[in-house]
Amino acid sequence: MLFLCIKCPEAFAKGLLKPGMNVMVEKSKKFVNNVEGLKQCLADFRKDLPWVERLDLTNLPTEDVLSNVEAKPTNGEVNADDDFQREMYFYRQAQATVLEALPLLHKNDIATKRPDDYFAEMAKSDQHMQKIRKKLMAKQAILERSEKAKKLREQRKFGKKVQIEVIQKRQKEKKNMMSAVKKYQKGMTDKLEFLEGDQKAGKDSTQGSKKAPNKKGPNAKRKFKDQKFGFGGKKSGKKWNTKESYDDVSGFRAKVAHGKVGKGGKKGKGGKGGKQNKRPGKSVRKKMKARS
Repeated sequence: MLFLCIKCPEAFAKGLLKPGMNVMVEKSKKFVNNVEGLKQCLADFRKDLPWVERLDLTNLPTEDVLSNVEAKPTNGEVNADDDFQREMYFYRQAQATVLEALPLLHKNDIATKRPDDYFAEMAKSDQHMQKIRKKLMAKQAILERSEKAKKLREQRKFGKKVQIEVIQKRQKEKKNMMSAVKKYQKGMTDKLEFLEGDQKAGKDSTQGSKKAPNKKGPNAKRKFKDQKFGFGGKKSGKKWNTKESYDDVSGFRAKVAHGKVGKGGKKGKGGKGGKQNKRPGKSVRKKMKARS
């Protein structure tokens, strides 16, 4: 087996490297437990340097003022897949760090404002930040479109319900108008309020709630029939006896019950003093017809 040394390509090109010249030698790995060295490294880590030398801060993000104003519940969890929420978390954490670091820098007489002629390039270019901004705005626009489509679907459902109610209301108004026209044609009423249309409907909508509870008595149809045919009262069960009428015999007259009346009163059939039936009987009328 030929092993080539990458450090001596010239020797290989001249042919100085030949098979058998390089032999693999197995060498056991030496394990070293350098306790002193490890302790020294640990001591280096534990150096208690002042904060000016370290400039390290560990902060939680500031309070989310936007969520408090909009009354949105926050449980402190951040969705790592949501770019906008993740970037906002970093932004609020940077705010908290600045609020804590500025007083410490001023305390140690470290300038926090750069000179007017100072120029430093940003870690991310403006083009890169514009791309991020466009991406975040595109995602926000997609969410807004989704919410808008959801609201439109709900409005369509509600619109269909309202449309059905409007159609039913128009059919009812048409039926009432046709009924009023028929009443007017039959002479049942002399009012032409049904010709006013929407004006009357507008007045009724404002005054209907006040007049409706006070409306009592029969309707116009019932009044017209009572005026034309009269009102005789209740017919069924009128002649039924009650316990009081059964026990009351003060109005009972035996002579009237048996067809006999006193002086000046009516008599039975053929009796004197009563109304006489002047028409001859049927057999007499037949004989009179035969004679003629």
